[in-house]
Amino acid sequence: MFHGHGVYGQAAISLLTAQNSLGVQAVWAVEPAQIGAQIAALSDDMPPDAIKTGALASPDAVTCIGRAVSDAVSVRGVPLVIDPVLKPTRGAEFAAGDLVSALRAQLIPLAALVTPNLEEASILTGIDVRCRATALEAARALCVMGARAALVKGGHFEGDPLDVLFLADGDVHYFQEPRIVTQHTHGTGCALSAAITARLALGYGLVDAVMASRSWLRRALSECLGLGGGRGPINHFVRADMED
Repeated sequence: MFHGHGVYGQAAISLLTAQNSLGVQAVWAVEPAQIGAQIAALSDDMPPDAIKTGALASPDAVTCIGRAVSDAVSVRGVPLVIDPVLKPTRGAEFAAGDLVSALRAQLIPLAALVTPNLEEASILTGIDVRCRATALEAARALCVMGARAALVKGGHFEGDPLDVLFLADGDVHYFQEPRIVTQHTHGTGCALSAAITARLALGYGLVDAVMASRSWLRRALSECLGLGGGRGPINHFVRADMED
């Protein structure tokens, strides 16, 4: 998918799953030392222009990643996007133990952007996110924790989905379009955060990166492949319109 946005994606695997369109059946954590070794190998050879995190299985993994990316973020100014995957829509949980506390203390303060869904925003902030006002409250709370911006994704709101983007300088943006009716939404949040990361790597401003990535995601949902017997994947083959 990164290639479709004009960037080369490098991956450090933090956990393994057994999953399909029906849900996540099992999760296996990668040892923190192994995660750190992957990040070091990639960074030494091809230093990234933007970084994102996805599902993390333990506080130790969070600590390892925080240490591994801190110089890139703090010294080189590389934007870090935190996609706090705490629980899949269906199946086994990714989160364990004090993971939430570790995210709050060690990764969110480094983040250029945090992209939780409604449930994740509630878990991270302790705010019961049920409406536009509480979504904004949660996004603001994440910035108080140190993030430079937070995008609370409202795909699970009743009616048309509403995303709320709050920047630490107080700037607020609301994004709402008619809901695309499809059961094939697997990977929506991960894909959106990856698309935003790609745009940031290319030098887009944050708001423009979010807007362009949301536009791409709507096309990926509209042109889904219809795979699987459950909640199948979006169409990652849809190429990004770099004029967005």
